[in-house]
Amino acid sequence: MGNWAGRSASEIAAAVREERVTPREVTAEHLARIERHDGRIGAFRKVRAQAALAEADELASRPDLAGLPLAGVPVAVKDNLAVRGEAHRDGSAATPDTPASADHATVARLRAAGAVVIGLTNVPELCVFGTTEGVYGTTRNPWDPSRTAGGSSGGSAAAVAAGFVPIALGNDGMGSLRIPSANCGLVTLKPGHGVVPAGIGNGDWFGMSENGPLATTVADLRLMLAVLANADFTPEREPSRLRIAVALRSPLTGVSVSRPYTTAVRHAAGLLARAGHRVRRAEPPYPLSLGVTSLRFWTAGTAADAAGLDPTRLARRTRVHAAVGRRFVRSVRTGEDRERLRARLAPFFVEHDVLLTPALARRAPQAGPWHKRGWLRNVLANTAYSPFTPPWNLTGWPAMSVPFGTLPSGAPGAVQLVGRPGTESVLLDLAEELERLHPWQRTAPVSDQR
Repeated sequence: MGNWAGRSASEIAAAVREERVTPREVTAEHLARIERHDGRIGAFRKVRAQAALAEADELASRPDLAGLPLAGVPVAVKDNLAVRGEAHRDGSAATPDTPASADHATVARLRAAGAVVIGLTNVPELCVFGTTEGVYGTTRNPWDPSRTAGGSSGGSAAAVAAGFVPIALGNDGMGSLRIPSANCGLVTLKPGHGVVPAGIGNGDWFGMSENGPLATTVADLRLMLAVLANADFTPEREPSRLRIAVALRSPLTGVSVSRPYTTAVRHAAGLLARAGHRVRRAEPPYPLSLGVTSLRFWTAGTAADAAGLDPTRLARRTRVHAAVGRRFVRSVRTGEDRERLRARLAPFFVEHDVLLTPALARRAPQAGPWHKRGWLRNVLANTAYSPFTPPWNLTGWPAMSVPFGTLPSGAPGAVQLVGRPGTESVLLDLAEELERLHPWQRTAPVSDQR
């Protein structure tokens, strides 16, 4: 055994291409790590052990193996995207247990690039909330198992943070990539609208949801994003000096931000200023109505996804969320609120190239049966800890979570980077600069304790 579990995707792919290790050996080591440790973490709804080994063997015989960017790399897929031959349950007992006849476009691109799908990861029901628990179990943060991994891509984030896979596929409709990545010490990018194929649920939450990668290094993030987007994200040889706005206040009125997250932003801003960027404090002109707008789109998206499902098989918090959202479906479909928000925020991004904010307002809630708790309690808990992510789903602009700093518990902190449309490469370059200036520990220490 070559200790491939815990290595980066770039390292694994290079070793497979050079025939220093076989796809089966890599897959088997990751499956063994999952078998040892996932009982405590709860990252996966389904581990495709035999199917993944068979895929690895098929991959080894591909004549183009030496040219595949993700040759032999194990990948986890969020359980709201189709994987051929598997049901995707979307965290719910109400969804059909019917195997998909074809891969989602993003899964197909990963497999074409040489990735091996090792399993389907846990999500909260219909991917509504920023904590991951439900009928398929509770997903915990590998850095602090007393806390939720976040949501809704919580299982994918936990799988990467625990070293079960080097990269994973998730999606983000109100922060569902950035929230769990921030909790679990990962780097992620919610791409701008149209960069990566969407096709998530019943209408992509009215165009706000985007598929994207979760990784432990910016290099791996670039690699996976290039495959998902079928585009080149090669770093600039001479990254430009950027005008960076630093904002510490919550976009949502009445939500306070805890000191570890503001400290992380101040520290990151100082490093970037010393590196030559033009850094200054500047708060975006968020409208006072942003919280109401966010709630309307959030609930309406759930109403669309719940349509046609048996409500008696949905958790009460999901039923209430969908019921609230049904009254907003017609109004949010026009997209007028999103256009107004873009028009209000666009001048800010004429003056500034990048916005730097806290990724979260406070540490994640305790892991537990949030799916059995009241709707309002869930909404308030989510809003109190993750107010910084929703604006950029409403605008459809790219946004990242980057590990930075440490919480008092020892878990990672994080900052958020936001850019105007089409600046994914700019954000990646800046994140890579932060990674170089302030390296982070790639994966959490995990134990066999259950």
